[in-house]
Amino acid sequence: MKTLLMVKPDVVARGQYGDIISIALRNKFNINRLSIEEFSRERAERFYEVHRERPFYGELVEYITSGPVVAMELEDDGDTVTRVRELIGATDPAEARPGTIRSMYGVNIQNNAVHGSDSPENAKKELAIAFGDF
Repeated sequence: MKTLLMVKPDVVARGQYGDIISIALRNKFNINRLSIEEFSRERAERFYEVHRERPFYGELVEYITSGPVVAMELEDDGDTVTRVRELIGATDPAEARPGTIRSMYGVNIQNNAVHGSDSPENAKKELAIAFGDF
């Protein structure tokens, strides 16, 4: 199974994305594809389409287009989506289990270091958007 792990712009700006790549590798994920690039507004709107009706949608789009992101297609032999979600931790870094990516690199709910797909269906869609296959 494949899933997306995306390092958000503030972590990239702080130069900590290499740490997160290393964490993925240490946890025995294969990195099939990796890109570092800026999302266009169109791509960001498509990526966060599921949140379009929510009040924070505009802020999400602005944030994710504020600088480069690092997108990784991760894969392993198991339930990759669940394993990545466990590795990244709760959405709010203050509530994330110690040792998770968000507990170590997240600042707040929006600037929570990374995005990880929450289902196999969303992983397919998000991977296509993140790697420009849409």
